[in-house]
Amino acid sequence: MDTTDSESASTPQTRAGAGTTRADRRVQRASMADVARLAGVSSQTVSRVSNGYSGVTEETRQQVLAAMKELGYRPNSAARALKRGEFRTIGVITFSLATTGNVRTLEAIATSAAHEGYAVTLLPVAVPTQDEVRGAFSRLGELAVDAVIVIMEVHLLDAATVSLPPGVQVVVADSDAGDRYSVVDTDQAGGTRAAVRHLLDLGHRTVWHLAGPQESFAAQRRADAWRVTLTDAGCAPPPLVRGDWSAESGYQAGLRLADEADCSAVFAANDQMALGLLRALHERGRRVPEDVSVIGFDDIPEAGSFLPPLTTVHQDFAEVGRRCVEGVLRQMREDGEEMTEPGTTLVPTRLVMRGSTASPPSPSSPSSL
Repeated sequence: MDTTDSESASTPQTRAGAGTTRADRRVQRASMADVARLAGVSSQTVSRVSNGYSGVTEETRQQVLAAMKELGYRPNSAARALKRGEFRTIGVITFSLATTGNVRTLEAIATSAAHEGYAVTLLPVAVPTQDEVRGAFSRLGELAVDAVIVIMEVHLLDAATVSLPPGVQVVVADSDAGDRYSVVDTDQAGGTRAAVRHLLDLGHRTVWHLAGPQESFAAQRRADAWRVTLTDAGCAPPPLVRGDWSAESGYQAGLRLADEADCSAVFAANDQMALGLLRALHERGRRVPEDVSVIGFDDIPEAGSFLPPLTTVHQDFAEVGRRCVEGVLRQMREDGEEMTEPGTTLVPTRLVMRGSTASPPSPSSPSSL
């Protein structure tokens, strides 16, 4: 007999008998044996139905489900997890849900995990410090997860004093710690190069950069790649302008850039800042793309509805999430064997060309005077 989900051996008649209190009835839940008796099947059949296994006819399945509903039976997932040695749950630690990248990566992880039959337990961490990271792993251990994915946008794992707990199956998203951990990241540098090269190929003498916050790994990767691409092309990088990923910061930066007479092309580190930049340029009478070309990064769903539609770098968040889940599941299967080597897996990007980029204005055009 399969006793995976057995709790109390009491029958429905015993639980409902005279002298029992409501509290007694809550404690004395229906067992798998109760369901089997009422449905007229074996406990093994009840176990197969409750676990979603095949090999049970539809008629029998409906009988069992009806008996479960009548008795108020719920499978004991904790007992099942102990028997199998896994909880079918992946923990996710993240330091912010305010950015497009983190939210869409989390969504993709949840979708991919569900496809593999796993649930996701999310644990936001307010402050990205070593103590907070340790505490998050401890709490996830108490919540019984099989593995952990860390969405670590901020610079943290590149500090020698910061480390993740040893012996835990972990995949890190959006980090530069590939020499110590298994990391999945968007090809930040490749996407940036494509954006800057596109603007240079259109004839712009240089490209200004509206960067993300300094503590962000992705922002730093994009800024570094912007500078290297311009230098390799023989172009002098203009002064870098920073925002905080928000449209408002893009707007404020745009007001400054609109006053730069030689600014004919801007690469924004994300689409929200590009949106604010477009508004600022419009208010200052700088037309896009006739006077200033603008490229973003992310390809958010609304990017094609900007005015003008935004040329941007597409990030495949679904693939990032899929590879994160694939990575932790692979580590779980390798448990007891040689573990997966550290390293970074890069998910390719692609440039999506729309209406916000064009050749620079000619020196004789009114806007250039």
